[in-house]
Amino acid sequence: MKKVVVFGGGTGLSYLLSGLKLFPMDVTAVITVSDDGSSTGQLKKELDIPAVGDVGKVLISMANVDKDFIKLLRYRFSKESFLENHPVRNILLAALIDIKGSLLEATKYMTDLLQINGTVLPLTEERVDLIGIGDKKEKYYGEESVSQNIKNIKKLKYDKKFKVTKEVIKKIEEADLIIFSPGSLYTSIIPHLITKDVSEAFDKAKAPLMYVSNLVTQPGETDNYSLSEHIKVLNSYLKNRKIDIVIANNAKVDSLIVKKYNTLEHKKMVKFDKSRTEKLGARVIADKIFYIDNGVIRHDSLKTSYLIFSYLMEEE
Repeated sequence: MKKVVVFGGGTGLSYLLSGLKLFPMDVTAVITVSDDGSSTGQLKKELDIPAVGDVGKVLISMANVDKDFIKLLRYRFSKESFLENHPVRNILLAALIDIKGSLLEATKYMTDLLQINGTVLPLTEERVDLIGIGDKKEKYYGEESVSQNIKNIKKLKYDKKFKVTKEVIKKIEEADLIIFSPGSLYTSIIPHLITKDVSEAFDKAKAPLMYVSNLVTQPGETDNYSLSEHIKVLNSYLKNRKIDIVIANNAKVDSLIVKKYNTLEHKKMVKFDKSRTEKLGARVIADKIFYIDNGVIRHDSLKTSYLIFSYLMEEE
């Protein structure tokens, strides 16, 4: 069975994994833990723990349990109280960190509980924060601040040195394919690439590197970025490696939906500039990889995962 390691965070990673779990692959998800917003940020600050939000989302996306259990984990308290806006999954993971002694052990317990066929690994078990460094050495502390000030930031780093989870390095070494998921380019994908241990592991890895492209740009982070511009940014952080394969959308979206995104959310469809992407040395696998859900553009996780699986079967 082919071994696939997927790096990311947030909703984009969760959508991709919900499709990948349906195919005969040994999937490992590696998740950033530097989020500092909403419920995650509050628990991180008050309990002095790593960010649990993205870990919880990924666990749910890979789960193989009944719908009511999933609904329970997704339940978010809405009444005005100290639990307001906290989803059950975050509170459960925070409790398990205390009981089991670490986020890694808490995640392993949840993996068994949710009958997940695969592995979920936090990038680190330590509490860390992302920092953006500007032209004049000004600093932007925290993932939310970094996301809002990307245009003013020249370098990303963490607030301290930390140990990368050992299993992450081993999984990279053993991988048949390494994937960077859709999601926030600067706050979900690049935080993996700026860690020395992971960067060195990529250099030594035999597995090709694949990027599953975002469908739309992210305001403040990737305004007007085309497909090739996403790849250029990733390549600049990968240093000695480059993106080998790209899964991208080449189908048109209804003009009314595109207009709505442009007007209300200041988002544009990521321009599919195939020739420029190929000039960067990447093989482009393109198809319609989206669907519309109540006016919202989403990745078709099943179609996208099928394209990934088909690529792997070519390499047999």
